[in-house]
Amino acid sequence: MALSDREQRLLDELERGLYESDPNLATKISSGGSRTPARLISGLAISLIGVSLILFAVIIQVAFFGVFAFLVMLTGLIVASSNTKAQTSSKSSSNAGAKPQARNLFEERWQRRQGE
Repeated sequence: MALSDREQRLLDELERGLYESDPNLATKISSGGSRTPARLISGLAISLIGVSLILFAVIIQVAFFGVFAFLVMLTGLIVASSNTKAQTSSKSSSNAGAKPQARNLFEERWQRRQGE
């Protein structure tokens, strides 16, 4: 379902306000994180190894080994579900350049809608 002109203008104003008030949050939201298929598969593989180690710990009845296996499984789930990106100085400098471009893009879209 398409947005009406009024709703689209409000959405554009909210986007501009977000970029102006908190550019770091805006770039984190727009970047999307680092969920890649390889990261998801590796995390699930580690989790599967952890589950198999838990089963093995139950068979041999060693509690300490079970705790270790649980931590391995938990680590795999965290790796699979995390979407954090490492912040580097080159990325932060590129984000500073992206803010004015995004604002210009919004302004251009607004002017096109207004017929200017």
